[in-house]
Amino acid sequence: MQVEKRIERALLSVTDKTGLVEFARQLARHGVELISTGGTARALREAGLAVRDIAELTGFPEMLDGRIKTLHPKVHGGLLYRRDIPEHVAAVAEHGIKPIDMVVVNLYAFEKTAARPGTSFAEIIENIDIGGPSMLRSAAKNLEDVAVVTSPGDYDQIVAELDAEHGCLSRKTRWRLARAAFSVTAAYDTAIANTLDRLAQPEDPLPAVLRLNYPQAMGLRYGENPHQRAALYGDGSGLGIAGARQLQGKELSFNNLVDLDACWELMREFDDTAVAIIKHTNPCGAATGSTVLEAYEKALAADPVSAFGGVIGVNREVDEAAANEIAKLFVEAIVAPGFSAGALERFAAKKNLRLVQVSSTSEAATAQRVVKQVSGGLLLQDRDSGHITADELKTVTARKPAESEVAALLFAWRVCKHVKSNAVVYARDGQTLGIGAGQMSRVDAAKFGAMKAVLPLTGCVAASDAFFPFADGLEAVADAGAVAVIQPGGSMRDAEVIAAADRLGVAMVFTGIRHFRH
Repeated sequence: MQVEKRIERALLSVTDKTGLVEFARQLARHGVELISTGGTARALREAGLAVRDIAELTGFPEMLDGRIKTLHPKVHGGLLYRRDIPEHVAAVAEHGIKPIDMVVVNLYAFEKTAARPGTSFAEIIENIDIGGPSMLRSAAKNLEDVAVVTSPGDYDQIVAELDAEHGCLSRKTRWRLARAAFSVTAAYDTAIANTLDRLAQPEDPLPAVLRLNYPQAMGLRYGENPHQRAALYGDGSGLGIAGARQLQGKELSFNNLVDLDACWELMREFDDTAVAIIKHTNPCGAATGSTVLEAYEKALAADPVSAFGGVIGVNREVDEAAANEIAKLFVEAIVAPGFSAGALERFAAKKNLRLVQVSSTSEAATAQRVVKQVSGGLLLQDRDSGHITADELKTVTARKPAESEVAALLFAWRVCKHVKSNAVVYARDGQTLGIGAGQMSRVDAAKFGAMKAVLPLTGCVAASDAFFPFADGLEAVADAGAVAVIQPGGSMRDAEVIAAADRLGVAMVFTGIRHFRH
């Protein structure tokens, strides 16, 4: 088996014409005959390159509005026949089929067309590429003899190898290109199948078949622990943590990325300037303020001990004033929509500190489905996008919360949504005071949150991510100093809990929505 194969004839048919002319020019310099179709052939001819039209090769014109161009034995025979099998060689010679040694193909922009508002069903169907995937599969299957190129990003490397190897490509390169081609066709078919399923069953919010196709964005040194392998995979949107840009610092770890995502999710809950400090996916401090500096100082004051070695999320550009204070604390990473020039200069001295710029804090930047793995399968659910406003709160106690208490309750509720269950959050004036996270008992969550508080709890409010099943949980938050409570309601013993709140003079509101976070 020959390791290297000379490229003598190439078929080019691309939607994305980035770098195409220069690549074709380099192929021609190596004596490669160029065959092409439609707009690709026109672009090459306009650049002064000699191009053989596909119809001349096949002896058959393009037809059916371009649906049939390359679906012909003289194309696929030239791609698929094994050069090392005499019977194959004899068969193609008998039918006048010449070898095609390279295919340069990228596909119709199906996903962009399907995602465009107002696109008709007919347009979607017409943007399903048939000839392109067929050529990719034929060429990739016969990788021992044929090179298949799917990305303009490969052009320079291929030209460099042709120059170094006198017009030949190695099997190693052909093998790499073939794997990439099958990844392209797999992703393309996945996009088509998902789109058609959605069109066929618009009333069904969850797919009958869950098809995932995420390219690897980067490898990671290890997973949660050093003995675990890990990598990050992205959806290609460039949004969210997977699409964020690291501006400085050490390589991001698995745990960094999980914590950064928790930061990013929490900070997007607030329209006001907000800062969250995350430790092991739970907030140890969160606050709003008139400036990033004020919000950061309030968040840090809530639990300065746990903040050490944490990850910080900010929903505004980090300015120099905030950077000067943040730089005094050891943190692993900071995620924000941007960093001022002064902030970047201040952080530059902390070479290991990871600065991550996220492109968008909008709702559209977040996947609307959440996938989790269980033994033997996957769980799929809607993202928890539930929000509550002051007008939607139901006061169930004799005492109504004051306006300032309502604001504090809504703040605590937004934070509580991002705390592992069972969760109880104490807060005041846009600042968390104590957070009880991940407890097996709601009473324990209430007591643990109070125990964690370093600031006074007297006169604070409390949020519970799920209802109090018994009055003892409500009594625990009241004993800690809470004068108003927000919770979903819905317990069989709501009446007992409400009676306890009235007895203790605590105002309580129900949201009617639960925020378990497992």
